[in-house]
Amino acid sequence: MANTRSAKKAVRHIARRTEINMNRRSRVRSFLRTVEEAIAKGDQGAAADALKAAQPEIMRGAQKGIMHKNTASRKVSRLAKRVKAISA
Repeated sequence: MANTRSAKKAVRHIARRTEINMNRRSRVRSFLRTVEEAIAKGDQGAAADALKAAQPEIMRGAQKGIMHKNTASRKVSRLAKRVKAISA
């Protein structure tokens, strides 16, 4: 357990940041899930719209430190590839 005043403050700060990060991570996952569901249904229009909405959210997550920027770019790229493959 934290003993010093600064350590107690650090614990409070970490708790706040953890809550914010959990909310951001959940939001990104929700957007990813909508794209996945649209792809699973085979509806290219809905999948493209969902991807268009999800892409900025994913990149914002990378910017805020939820995931690495290369991971975010890879996810967007793979989703775009799958959405494009629906029409073929």
